[in-house]
Amino acid sequence: MSNSSTPRRAFLGGAIAAAGVAALPACARAAKDQMPADAWMDEVPGEHRCLFDFNQHKNGATLLHILNYLTTYSTAYDKSSGEVGAAATLYGINPGSSIALGFDNEIWERYELGAYHQLLDADGQAYTRNVFWQPESSDAHLLALGSGIEPIAPFLGAMPALGIQSLQGMGTKFIMCNNALNAWSFELASRGKGEQEEINAELRAHLLPGVSIVPAMVIAIELAQEAGIRYNKQ
Repeated sequence: MSNSSTPRRAFLGGAIAAAGVAALPACARAAKDQMPADAWMDEVPGEHRCLFDFNQHKNGATLLHILNYLTTYSTAYDKSSGEVGAAATLYGINPGSSIALGFDNEIWERYELGAYHQLLDADGQAYTRNVFWQPESSDAHLLALGSGIEPIAPFLGAMPALGIQSLQGMGTKFIMCNNALNAWSFELASRGKGEQEEINAELRAHLLPGVSIVPAMVIAIELAQEAGIRYNKQ
């Protein structure tokens, strides 16, 4: 039974996302009207560019990998920040998905996203802020959980540097799937968080600065590779 549960969840997730696409054509048009579908790629700087594909937050482990990519190019290969860029994907509609990383503290508090994603602070309390936006050293226990090891000293210094705001300043572009956003508004509504249309509008109004919505992540990933942005599956 356990062998079939993961494919079943994946199928259901895809079905719900497809339903979100069909049910919200106006939202799809709104996303199209905001910016050209592939304009975000112009915001990924440099000759060395890589897209990090992660639909699960993994307690920030992927953000650490992006930081490693950018800093190692700087320290070991003597590349400036303008020569190296990264892209990061925010999507998925289940507890544990990465989509929540793209929203501000108000959304995290209002929809209790810390509890939803089972993200707890050092005192065991669910986060009421987007801990991945501007993380602090005291949040380093998340990296230990995401890496599957005991807390180690380097995580203390790495945690503030791997925040989304920090990575954006180093040349990382974060993109969010429009179809997943639509479907996630249904998911939150099904949990009694409000009316789906109101949730959808509120989510769109509270994206983090610099996060761009793309029509579909599956297409954004393809277009990125066509544009010469390397692919890294997390």
